[in-house]
Amino acid sequence: MFKKEIIWREILYQKIEKKKGKFQQKELAKKFKFSLSTIHNALKIPRETGAVRVTGRFFVLENPEKMLYLWGTFRNIRKDIIYQTFSDRPVKSIESSMPEKVIFGAYSAYLQKFHSVPADYDKVYVYLEEKYLPDFKKRFPFKRGEPNVTVLLADKFLKNYRKITPICQTFVDIWNLPEWYAQDFYKEFKERLCNIITT
Repeated sequence: MFKKEIIWREILYQKIEKKKGKFQQKELAKKFKFSLSTIHNALKIPRETGAVRVTGRFFVLENPEKMLYLWGTFRNIRKDIIYQTFSDRPVKSIESSMPEKVIFGAYSAYLQKFHSVPADYDKVYVYLEEKYLPDFKKRFPFKRGEPNVTVLLADKFLKNYRKITPICQTFVDIWNLPEWYAQDFYKEFKERLCNIITT
């Protein structure tokens, strides 16, 4: 992901999951070891669209929904794919066989977060740092067929959130996936997010 996406994710995570909507650019720069100009540039479009309001030394995430759709439009999930293969095992077996270092994304993350899904799914998406890919390939060697196991490149900060992608990233990724059932997930996810954001 681009640096601006890492910043957007952190802001959305704090707002949606930690109920914190007020931030300092300097604090974010220090946390991620990014320059202040990087933080400033990441906030440019959110400011222009009214998703973010800057007040003195602080800025406030005013409209998390608008920010989510901004990121969703910008997101290019295909560029983060580092490995794909086919497995003839059922989804549950694939998920339970994943190595420890993976971070579950998309449909698997949705299930782990909400403990139910709006539709059956047959593809598993996980994030992994590239240094762990050789071990992953030993467990899931390449096989011909329609890929149903996809590994996405994990940025070095993703592991700080937990074993699944944050709600905001799960939403944005599902919104960008091509499977027919992604639409069912998106519709239900949208309703869940409205309740989460407003509480």
